Amino acid sequence: MCSKGNKTMLDRKAGPMVRTQAFAPDDLSAVYRAIETRRDVRGQFLEKPLPEDLIWRLLSAAHHAPSVGFMQPWNFTLVEAGPVREKVWEAFSRANEEAAQMFEGEKQTQYRALKLEGIRTAPLNICVTCDPTRGGTVVLGRTHNMRMDAYSTVCAVQNLWLAARAEGVGVGWVSIFHEADIKAILGIPDHVEVIAWLCVGYVDELYREPELAVKGWRQRLPLQDLVFRDAWGQLDGG
Repeated sequence: MCSKGNKTMLDRKAGPMVRTQAFAPDDLSAVYRAIETRRDVRGQFLEKPLPEDLIWRLLSAAHHAPSVGFMQPWNFTLVEAGPVREKVWEAFSRANEEAAQMFEGEKQTQYRALKLEGIRTAPLNICVTCDPTRGGTVVLGRTHNMRMDAYSTVCAVQNLWLAARAEGVGVGWVSIFHEADIKAILGIPDHVEVIAWLCVGYVDELYREPELAVKGWRQRLPLQDLVFRDAWGQLDGG
């Protein structure tokens, strides 16, 4: 990543372009393994703190995400202080109760049985935000879709998540809160959008399949039912 002497970084002194080829088999396998075994971690965090250099490697992975017009609209607010966590957890709890009321019967019971955050147990929380003003009024590539900056920030989240998986670190994405509550707690400017609240920490085990699948909430859809060719609804293969 960003550490000195890291052999994975491109040698920028050699010129602006570099020849490309497929990864070696072991490297290729590692990439797909990280993708396929990434999990949304909620309740398996260990108390072991994350080393500072590891945190910066994860942030560097996020910062190397693609972004529309190369605007790099993200910021990362690292949260470790107990009082701040408690306020965020309270905001989550209020929103979570509202969410539970949206389901009925057995589904509500099932929802209430799920653990949906690790705000107080993860060693580190990261609030990932998007500043839509960073690239100026007119941004290359965002001229006809103003949400491209937010999509870019989501790419940064995924980069961090995959790097964390490779490092043996778990990540959980908390989305159940009112954005205004998080902005008030952290003092985030009005124009900046909260994209993700991430709970980050070491884990010693992960679910073999996504937790919601294991616990019967939903199952993975067949890929072949989701791929169209040339027109909407035209399934690949006829």
